[in-house]
Amino acid sequence: MTRLESLQRELRHVGPADEASLPELTQAAAAAGLLDVAYCKLDSPVGTLLLAATPAGLVRIAYLDGDQEDAVLQDVAARVSPRVLSAPRRLDRPRRELDEYFGGRRHAFELAIDWQLMSDFGRRVLEATAAIPYGSVSTYGEVAMVAGSPRGSRAAGNALGANPLPIVLPCHRVVRAGGSLGGYTGGVDRKRSLLAIERGQARLKAV
Repeated sequence: MTRLESLQRELRHVGPADEASLPELTQAAAAAGLLDVAYCKLDSPVGTLLLAATPAGLVRIAYLDGDQEDAVLQDVAARVSPRVLSAPRRLDRPRRELDEYFGGRRHAFELAIDWQLMSDFGRRVLEATAAIPYGSVSTYGEVAMVAGSPRGSRAAGNALGANPLPIVLPCHRVVRAGGSLGGYTGGVDRKRSLLAIERGQARLKAV
């Protein structure tokens, strides 16, 4: 058995009792070219999040409702790289910044972003969304205009619905022109909660 095959076998059989050896395994996996995507889970006020990052930056944040972890990891493996490994230490900064955000101590993220899961138009829409000030909202039409497609509010809505990095790329700050919250990938309750956090409120009443 080669060193590479041995390492692959070790990584497949890591269990709770072996957590102390994970840093060494992670380093060995990276050296052997087995680690393209590091991931971890984070408990938050809006539920459990799965964070994933490549060497280029944060590539995925997913809400984990029920038994969704495997499905999210399979999607990341199919769309980014099959070399995915739990490596929480590689996500220390995203975890810290998200904790600060949920605690009301951070109003802007300073994280490197890996944009590969977004189309060119999707990226423009999400960059426009990221420019919406903390605690403020904009409309789908306004975001579409900033993204260079004044008549593309529906397409902008679709791009926001496919946002692979919710919270960090704050699609929750986009509402309908009439003032109603509109949809959200994580559910309207989460959207309301995120807006409430940014407005310093325990709860935000539905509009």
